[in-house]
Amino acid sequence: MSDVDKEAVLDRLRSIRGPDDDRDIVRRGMVSDIVIANGRVMFSVTVPAERAEAFEPMRRAAETAIATLPGVAGAMVVLTAEKKGGTAAAPRPAAPRPATPPAAAPHRHAPPAQSQKAEVPGVKAIVAVASGKGGVGKSTTAVNFALALKANGLRVGILDADIYGPSLPRLLHLSGRPEAIGGRTLKPMEAYGVKAMSMGFLVEEDTPMIWRGPMVVSALTQMLREVAWGDLDILVVDMPPGTGDAQLTMAQQVPLAGVIIVSTPQDLALIDARKGLAMFRRVDVPVLGIVENMSYFLAPDTGKRYDIFGHGGARREAEKLGVPFLGEVPLVMAIRETSDAGTPIVAAEPDSPSAAAYREIARRAWEGLAAGAGRRAPPRIVIE
Repeated sequence: MSDVDKEAVLDRLRSIRGPDDDRDIVRRGMVSDIVIANGRVMFSVTVPAERAEAFEPMRRAAETAIATLPGVAGAMVVLTAEKKGGTAAAPRPAAPRPATPPAAAPHRHAPPAQSQKAEVPGVKAIVAVASGKGGVGKSTTAVNFALALKANGLRVGILDADIYGPSLPRLLHLSGRPEAIGGRTLKPMEAYGVKAMSMGFLVEEDTPMIWRGPMVVSALTQMLREVAWGDLDILVVDMPPGTGDAQLTMAQQVPLAGVIIVSTPQDLALIDARKGLAMFRRVDVPVLGIVENMSYFLAPDTGKRYDIFGHGGARREAEKLGVPFLGEVPLVMAIRETSDAGTPIVAAEPDSPSAAAYREIARRAWEGLAAGAGRRAPPRIVIE
């Protein structure tokens, strides 16, 4: 496959015109944020906010033009709308591809019903792992949670929804590029029997993702719906921290069966966790429970326990908010070391107390799902 550069992309786009102007979109200065990674071209087109719908055919034409450019493996084009004066309007993601049933537009005030959200073929349940802030060990928890579900007898996939800071490739020690199937669908990577997809598989680790909200939304949509996940009992989504575009889009457009909130015990983290939980509740996503990560520290030389971040805050918060408390994970060096090595502790040390804690969290979360949707309970694995 030959290389493609930005000049070739711009040259091809000079044949694309809007609905009401003879000038091409390049001359009009509408094209921005061109990103090229491993043959995939992604960029945004700025259009008037009040006329975004009229420019949708132009967006499709631009995407088709670039997708057929020699050396291009795939293209993603999104419309970015701005109000006059440069004040950003609500971002408008690209319309769903023809192969994917279009999801109904969410009402501005009322959350959409589950039936309005397009299902992901073969995936029985999608569960988000979220946190109100960064630095609480959410990604490590998400990966070990996915592996614990697998250890409990389920068919599992994991999607890294953190476009700006993907960590799944390192946590699962995966490298290389996903294989394209039929031109537009990607085959997920796999580690420890779990299928995985991440933006980190598509760009180099040190490549900054300087994208606007609509591009993030479209990238998430593609990684969710244009990946051959196959038959899964559960797809775990490792959400980016906070309550921004990615979280709101996933909550409003994806049929999430539930969300798990990860927090550390201290008050500051719990304040942010409470905000994240409130956001998911507001869009009618069931809260499966709260996990207290870095709950306590056991000194490896003396065995003495230290409550570095306090202890029990997440349990008390769960009781206060009326949601299940799924369990606590200690702050131990083995979790950090195995995560850095790409051999998560549930896979590397399955008989350890930490791995047992993750399996119990996975069991409780799945039981919560089963109770809410009549799903089968996984086989119970007992470690003597």
